[in-house]
Amino acid sequence: MNVFDIIGPVMIGPSSSHTAGAVRLGRVASKVMDGKKPAEIVITLSGSFARTYRGHGTDRALLAGLMGYHSYESEIRDALEIAKERGIRYRFVTEDIPGSHPNTARIHFILENGEEGTVEGASVGGGSIRVDYVNGMRVDFTGEYNTLLILHWDRPGVIADVTNLMRLMYPDLNICNFHLSRKERGGEALMTIEFEGTAPDGVVETVRRVNHVINAMVLRKI
Repeated sequence: MNVFDIIGPVMIGPSSSHTAGAVRLGRVASKVMDGKKPAEIVITLSGSFARTYRGHGTDRALLAGLMGYHSYESEIRDALEIAKERGIRYRFVTEDIPGSHPNTARIHFILENGEEGTVEGASVGGGSIRVDYVNGMRVDFTGEYNTLLILHWDRPGVIADVTNLMRLMYPDLNICNFHLSRKERGGEALMTIEFEGTAPDGVVETVRRVNHVINAMVLRKI
């Protein structure tokens, strides 16, 4: 534990959970958008997020993160207006998401090119977050590390092919967490690999060439 775990993050807003954590959740969704501009955003708020989001600025914080701002930037206060100026349509929905953490947000976005995606996660205290779903696939990461998301077909040997390739080509890369999810046997599956250090140049392109890999992206730590 370091001093920032004790005193909390540098931030704009009244609450580390409802403001700083919300910004970080938005930033994860922004990274999943991979630099593309959203045309429309629907944010579903559950639990205490749903009850207090206006007073605690959670709505502004989530939108600010989605637009790439950090928790300490003053633009958070004007995020609703900035989003409108950028032509981003947005709305907030309150709904009880069964089994979710009290501070949960589900962010659904539609990009200008028509692509859609969803990120669901929770602000768990002190500005820390936990990401639970990406595009409907179960994940488990915090944004504290660089994270490699690998969408692939559930076939024997794919995990070994990916991890062996990374070991051979990037021997200094230290994997600290690994999670696999799938909806059904033989269907689409998602590897979540958290690693220490910076993302090696070309790692995404390298992984994409592995047989049965559909797509890959790096979410840099937030």
